[in-house]
This record gives sequence, structure tokens and C-alpha cells, in this order.
Amino acid sequence: MADLSSLKEWVRTETKLSNANLRKYFESNYDSDLERVVSWTEAVNKDISEKLRNIPPFPHAIQAIKKISVFADLIIVSQTPLEALEREWEEHDMKKYVKVIAGQEHGTKTEHLALAGKGKYPDNKIIMIGDAKGDLDAARKNGILFYPIIQGKEDESWERFINEGLGKFSRGEYEGNYENKLLMEFQKFLPEKPPWL
Repeated sequence: MADLSSLKEWVRTETKLSNANLRKYFESNYDSDLERVVSWTEAVNKDISEKLRNIPPFPHAIQAIKKISVFADLIIVSQTPLEALEREWEEHDMKKYVKVIAGQEHGTKTEHLALAGKGKYPDNKIIMIGDAKGDLDAARKNGILFYPIIQGKEDESWERFINEGLGKFSRGEYEGNYENKLLMEFQKFLPEKPPWL
């Protein structure tokens, strides 16, 4: 079994969990197990850059983003490399709807949300739309609202946001019972144990 103590230390102390920062850390803290991690993460990003092209967004996601952009400032927060995010959003002519695209090079999702919204908007006027527990955690750490995209039901989730969630959010009716109902449903679809364990 690999000794991942070096990786755990880097994750604990580094706020910008990017491949470039991992490589710098590895180069000044060499160990063979960390070398395998660096090789793997760089290979994954290379595959994303070379192979993930022309994959269209969910149709209702496009509609939702267009509708939201009329009255809200949209930002993308992701742990995907910035180059891949920008290419993907430009490829589908969607970049024009967002103010900022923040990738792994810019910090964590929690940091992205804090920098973009805290002190600029009331917490109940900021909503994160996400499909993972880490997205929900980032929203909660910032005290903002969360709309779940359920894995395997992505287009239906986006359609529900257009038909229900967006109106409730814009009218100030999202927080409380409605959000709690969505979060209970979201929790049912999260795996109890990640597939890699």
C-alpha cells in the first residue's frame, strides 16, 4: 500500500490544489509515492485536454444559464484545470454568460465562493448549483444556498431548476422548506461509500 503522508500534508497546508503546485511541492519534497500521484494527476489532465471535446451541456442547463445570466452574476467554480474549463465554455458558446471562470489554480470551491460573493451580496441571494457533496460543503461553509443536480438525473434537475427553483430563488422563497426538501432528495442519491474505497 502506498504511503500518502506527503500528499496528505500538502492537501492540509496548500490552499491552491493545482497540478502546478503539486509538482512544485513534489520537486522540493521528493518521494516515490508522491511521484506516482503527480504522474497520475498530470496524465488525467492530459486526457481531459486531449479527449474531452464536443460533449454538449445538458439542454436544460443551457436554458437555465441563459435565464440566470439576465439578472445574476454567474461564476464557474471548479477543481478542473482552467484551460479545460475555458475551452469547454467557449466551445459551446457559453462563456459570454459568466463573469468569472475559476479553476483549480485559483483555490478551493469554498475560497472561490467567498471571494466572489461574501460581502457583495446577502447570503440568501447567493446560490451554488452543484452535483457533489463537496459542492454542498463549499456552499454551507459560506452560509449560502445550494441547488442540487442529481447524478443520473442531470437534465431533469436542470429542468426543475428552470420551472421551480429559479422562481423561488428570485422571489426569496428558496431558503427553508424548499431547499431542505431538495437536499433530502440529493442525500438519497449520494453514495454511502465512494466507489474507490
